[in-house]
Order: sequence, then C-alpha cells, then structure tokens
Amino acid sequence: MLHRQTLAAAAAGILLTAGIGATVPAGATAGPSRTTTTAPAMAQVVNVRWGGHSTFDRLVIDVRGTMPPVSVKAVKELRYDGSGNKVPLAGKYFLEIKLSPAAAHNESGRSVYQGPRLLKIYLPTLKGVALTGDFEGVVTIGAAFATKPVPKTSVLHHPERFVLDVAHPAPVCHR
Repeated sequence: MLHRQTLAAAAAGILLTAGIGATVPAGATAGPSRTTTTAPAMAQVVNVRWGGHSTFDRLVIDVRGTMPPVSVKAVKELRYDGSGNKVPLAGKYFLEIKLSPAAAHNESGRSVYQGPRLLKIYLPTLKGVALTGDFEGVVTIGAAFATKPVPKTSVLHHPERFVLDVAHPAPVCHR
C-alpha cells in the first residue's frame, strides 16, 4: 500500500511539473521528507510623503518589507488603474511611479496605506500626488509637476523607502 501511495505521489509530481493535471488519491503523500516553502510576504506601500528643499522637491514612498523593483516614467496624464478615469491633479507634467510586486493592502484586503489618496501640494515643482492603483501586485503613485521633471531616484534602507528628487528650475537671469 505504501509503495502504491509513493508511486501515485511521484506520478502526480511529474504530471504537475509537465503542466498536466491529475487526480491523486486522498491518502497519497510524498512521505515525511517533503519540504514546504512559503513565498516571501509581498512588499507593502504604507505611505507617501514629500518635502521642499532649497533646490529640489522630494517625494518619498515608504515600504514595509523588501523594496520591490520601481519604475518611473513620464506620462501625458495620470489615470486610475482599473477604471481608467483621469486623476484630477493640477500640473503640466506627470510621472507615474510603479512598485511591483507590491500592495497597499494586507492579506485580508484591508488597506495598510496611510498616505494621501489625492492631494494638491504647494511646492516650487511638485504640485500634487495621488495613489492611482493597488491592483494585481502593482502599486501606482502619480505625481504632478509645474515644470518638466528630471527625476533623480534612490532607495534608502532601514526603513525601506523610495526617494524621488526633482530639481527646481534654474532661475532666469534678466540683464
């Protein structure tokens, strides 16, 4: 009987590895040497904050867990993930910041994000920020700017955070 259970478990493993479904008897096991591994917890985006400095504006995204890959791209307008509705932020230029794999909610579906959902900001360059998506392992943050941003990004640790700095425009000298 034990030999039959072992063969059934081995056959199921081969079929599943090959991508073919199989039905395995309920009593079949892989034996005591079987190891189970759990996937690491997904990074959680918990806050977005900002600050003005003498020569640049800074946007910081706080993350609980290991910092996931982050992409930053210029877009013509910001749209909410899922609905596709336009994000009502004033600005001439926009950056879309995506963290993936990440979530702004916990395993039971409750939000862990404590930052702004949509906020107008009165800094020299940064004019607004919005949480535009928390969908299928991707958290998206939108940022609006008065002038064309040239972002400088970095990741800081302990605690984990993504930093985006945008320099103020150079002053215009009139003679």
